[in-house]
Amino acid sequence: MSPGTQASQSEAAAPMAAGAQLASMRRRVRLSRLAVLTAIAAGPVALCVAVASTPTTVQAATPAKPTAVRTAATAANPGGYAQLFVSAWLRSSADDATRAQARLAQSMAPGVELPDPAAGAPSKPQSVTAVRTAQRGGGTWSVTVAAQYTDGSVRYYAVPVVSDGAGASFAVTGAPGVVAGPVRASVPKPPYGVSVPQGDLSSAVGEFLAAYLTGAGEVDRYLAPGVALAPVSPAPYSAVSVEQVSAVEEAAAAEQVPADGTKVRVLALVEARDVDGRWPLAYELALKARSGRWEVAALQSGTAQDGGAR
Repeated sequence: MSPGTQASQSEAAAPMAAGAQLASMRRRVRLSRLAVLTAIAAGPVALCVAVASTPTTVQAATPAKPTAVRTAATAANPGGYAQLFVSAWLRSSADDATRAQARLAQSMAPGVELPDPAAGAPSKPQSVTAVRTAQRGGGTWSVTVAAQYTDGSVRYYAVPVVSDGAGASFAVTGAPGVVAGPVRASVPKPPYGVSVPQGDLSSAVGEFLAAYLTGAGEVDRYLAPGVALAPVSPAPYSAVSVEQVSAVEEAAAAEQVPADGTKVRVLALVEARDVDGRWPLAYELALKARSGRWEVAALQSGTAQDGGAR
């Protein structure tokens, strides 16, 4: 091929190549516009994906599973219900079923007959208290209720009660039956076997209880650091004296206050007095040695703020 012919072909091919490139660029622009418009219609996230030069993988967040919260079911306790029924039933009479107590008893146990006390019968019970509750199964219970009379006698009644699963409703299913009272449980030997002589420990106990029960002095001065305990208010007694102190640990019987941090548990028998008489009381205490003195670390008897030592 001659040089002239080659030059003519090269000159003709150049515009064709330029046109092909221009067409390709126009196609890319149109596709880019189409992608951007589609992304705008799809939302901000798709727009970001379309604009990015490299493909981005978007992983959908796994929806959080709701946490199952278990609530402890309230155990049914029909003791108070049976107590109220027996109180109303014993104060009722079949001769006058329209009285308030009779109507109450019948509303709690529609199928139970009312008693028919004779003229001159003993007085109505002074107090009625539920003393034992036993579950039989299937929502049925047996409640033992004690009725105490003014002459000091006590009579026990077993009351059948049914309840729903949540303890929201009760019903007496039968007449009460007179039963023997609970047997007195054997009392375990107390752990306070060490006799505490008169000295620093018994004095600390006496001064603390005097401030606690009579308001004589500040309770805080007898407490170990970190212990919070409010006195009884208003003060119920005018005087308190310690009759006996016994302990669990041998360190409580030492003549001298032991090393700092030594802790002992004691039982204090005290005599409290007010205008109405003399009252024997007992208190379980924990005391801790610090700087040559005994300080109260916890009051086991009664209600203590913050539970004692920390």
